[in-house]
Amino acid sequence: MYNKFHPWIISLRLQTLPLSLSAVLIGNALAYWQHQFNFWILLFSLITASLLQILANLANDYGDEIKGCDQNNLTAHTRGIQLGLITLKQLKIALWINTFLCVSFGLSLLMLACNNIYELFSFILLGLLSIIAAITYTIGKKPYGYIGFGDLSVLLFFGLIGVMGSYYLQTKVLFLPIILPALGCGLLSVAVLNINNLRDIEIDQNHNKRTLVVIMGKNMGRYYHLLLLLIAFCCLSLFAYNCLQTVWSGLFILILPLFIKHIYAVFQFNTHKEAVPLLLQMVKFALLTNLLYCLGIILS
Repeated sequence: MYNKFHPWIISLRLQTLPLSLSAVLIGNALAYWQHQFNFWILLFSLITASLLQILANLANDYGDEIKGCDQNNLTAHTRGIQLGLITLKQLKIALWINTFLCVSFGLSLLMLACNNIYELFSFILLGLLSIIAAITYTIGKKPYGYIGFGDLSVLLFFGLIGVMGSYYLQTKVLFLPIILPALGCGLLSVAVLNINNLRDIEIDQNHNKRTLVVIMGKNMGRYYHLLLLLIAFCCLSLFAYNCLQTVWSGLFILILPLFIKHIYAVFQFNTHKEAVPLLLQMVKFALLTNLLYCLGIILS
């Protein structure tokens, strides 16, 4: 049983789910802070966000396999398609099934949360854009992940849309200052992508995959990583200081020493192999920061 499902389990890359779930959790924590919260909206939001993240992961594998981008990258990846345990046809079927699940749970969420036709159609449009963005990251004649727009997409969907959309589904209003935690959450996810791109820069260059790191170079990519984290912490801090105004709102600052250690490691690594653990480390740090921030919001 384990051998049968193992190729799919590693291909789903469940360790990346914190990126999408963090945005939903922060949006719902902010709604709870405003005394507007429905558990079922939270649950369906988490399921839909997870399915969209998995769709993006599978689509990324499919697109990279077609273009041959990850064939020599087994040090960093051990996914089913690369190991020959999953065929392209099987992966394509999985993409269709996952897309169907995204649409089903997404529509269920909207039927539960939306109060009128305007809200319903607005979020249907956002949902379709999310699905298209997940698929076209590496699939198609001109995938935007190959021309340096991956960072912007992550900031939008794992930050602004994820947080503000989740908040709106609960409260039916938009509180403009929440753009700060939305940006903070999104920038932490961009930092995860940036570590991935720093690790794979040589392989991406060889396959004409022009990520932002490839465009700016490895050295500037390190400083870009530092800038992402600094701006993220500034955004989170500004909202906590100006809006939450309690001692609990600063809980996320406890993670700062670990980020400093992480940044030092980012500036020190030289080889592809040395960069591999930094990716999982960044995912963990982003998740822990967001969870502490959610806790601070709730306690406030």
